[in-house]
Amino acid sequence: MSCEFCDTHGGELLWRDAFCRVVLVDDADYPGFCRVILNRHVQEMTDLSAADRARLMGVVFAAEQAVREVVRPDKINLASLGNMTPHLHWHVIPRFAQDKHFPNPIWGEAKREGVKHAASSSALKSALLAQLESPAI
Repeated sequence: MSCEFCDTHGGELLWRDAFCRVVLVDDADYPGFCRVILNRHVQEMTDLSAADRARLMGVVFAAEQAVREVVRPDKINLASLGNMTPHLHWHVIPRFAQDKHFPNPIWGEAKREGVKHAASSSALKSALLAQLESPAI
């Protein structure tokens, strides 16, 4: 069985180590939308040891902080669904009060055309590296 996240990066690679990676999702409506993807094929958080769960969430929180610094959204949505791709990954989604779906989830019914915002992948990469190099991770 083929798995998109085993076969591809799953987006523009911003950072990677032996455990997981952070990628930028190509979504014009949600610039700065990142995924944190476990490098091995696992479906659920409870398939990981407590230490690995904490490590993965540390990277999710670092990605969230980097997105907040660079994109300056009104809100961040964190989601781990995996219904379409059953490979453990977290979505880090910047949300704006005037985005296409707000207050619905981005997979829900659109409410409006949406206001476009910009995000630089190089700025996100720099902010992410700064977060991941902090002693808290």
